[in-house]
Amino acid sequence: MLLLPACVSSGDQRLGTGPASLNVARAALAGGSPTLALTVSNGILARWPNDVPALIAQADSLMTLGRLEEADASYMKALAADPQSVLANIGLGRLRLRSSPSQAQALFLIALQYDPHNTTALNDLGIAYDLQGDHARAQAAYREVLGVAPTMRATEVNLALSMALSGQASEAVQMLKPLADDPAASQRVRHDLAAALALQGDRQTAAGILKGDMTQEDVDRALLSYEALGP
Repeated sequence: MLLLPACVSSGDQRLGTGPASLNVARAALAGGSPTLALTVSNGILARWPNDVPALIAQADSLMTLGRLEEADASYMKALAADPQSVLANIGLGRLRLRSSPSQAQALFLIALQYDPHNTTALNDLGIAYDLQGDHARAQAAYREVLGVAPTMRATEVNLALSMALSGQASEAVQMLKPLADDPAASQRVRHDLAAALALQGDRQTAAGILKGDMTQEDVDRALLSYEALGP
């Protein structure tokens, strides 16, 4: 339910600066061509094996391709060369979110030591807190992001979901409804609204939203899973 900013959409921020060839990798990843980005970054690393921006480009590409163990190794190598790398700490933290939210939290906090207003690190720190059930700290992190970048929709959605999970479902529905009603809204945001509605106790409206994308059996299963998340 919690949203990570899309890796490809934030490629320019994540990959940093570098030679022209690294710019090609960055552009390829941002344009949805992680295989090309990986080829270019591998070419750089063949000549300069410890080039930190290239290692991060390689790791970002591998993560986008779902080659998570290899991405983990590339981030670790980047951090061995530069433990203060904000981008490497964020990338590795994202990989660890699902397996170990506490480890991810520690990595995001390291990144924030060196870049205190990094909105990606703050958003992901909020997710790490939410995954550990610490919704108050999660919401504080999301609000800090929105104070710096009020148009970050993924963070706004994360805040609403965190509120729903902590017993503020009605407020969450009010936040999510205009986002889900936007003609450009993704299926995921609509389903997040359905989750908040289910947590609010409005099963019928939640089911109506889900029926456009699911079979009745899947709708029933989803509603049960949403309701089980309540406080």
